[in-house]
Amino acid sequence: MNHIAHIEAELAPLKTQLKEHKLYKNLNSIEDIKIFMEQHVYAVWDFMSLLKALQIHLTTVTLPWVPVSNPTISQFINEIVLGEESDVNAHNVPQSHYEMYLDAMHQINANTTPVTQLVTYIQNGDSLSTALDKIEIHKDTKAFVTHTFEVINTNEIHKIASDFTFGREDLIPDMFLQIISESEKDSSPSPYSKLSYYLHRHIEVDGDNHGPLSIKMISELCGDDAKKWEDVLLTAKASLRSRLLLWDTINNLILERKNKLA
Repeated sequence: MNHIAHIEAELAPLKTQLKEHKLYKNLNSIEDIKIFMEQHVYAVWDFMSLLKALQIHLTTVTLPWVPVSNPTISQFINEIVLGEESDVNAHNVPQSHYEMYLDAMHQINANTTPVTQLVTYIQNGDSLSTALDKIEIHKDTKAFVTHTFEVINTNEIHKIASDFTFGREDLIPDMFLQIISESEKDSSPSPYSKLSYYLHRHIEVDGDNHGPLSIKMISELCGDDAKKWEDVLLTAKASLRSRLLLWDTINNLILERKNKLA
């Protein structure tokens, strides 16, 4: 049985819903982009925890060091960590993609206070749930982050890899290309230059060999275990539905603002 082909076929309707989501057509002003970024920033942030969970499970991060069982997968994970955690911004200054995203938010005066408060609370020792309860965050955005960490906290690496591969990495290039095409229309000079750089950079880093390698990672983690393959499919579906809910919520927030102005 071709498990990957089966999963891709099962996920196709959800991916189509995301790719053709009406949200993209509503991203046509700075205010719309602000609303989008103020919610989406949490997906940018929690992606790093998915990635770090993979690094913990699939590379050696304990002492004494010992060789990993699969150097190819280890290289893949470490390469993504390098690209996500310490890339270079438009001025060739080392910066994480999360920090690039915050800079892009600052450029259009989007509100970064809640997400930076979240990070500060966690740095100061609060649990994620406590930190989320302390900040002003939409309930559906909170649900998205909570779902991500529910997957992480299973400590089942094939499920974490599924969320990462099918709910994030595999989705990112098409999704972000949609956003670029809508946000850059009729804008010269572009007020979204930092967002555009972030999106193009993300696509450049993620869109080449990461997709095939992430699929290989899934295949090696599942092997011939039918239960694991079923887990991968169910996790992927749940992750895409979680993203759809987030997209629906952002779209509704944008429409609410437009209706108030009408």
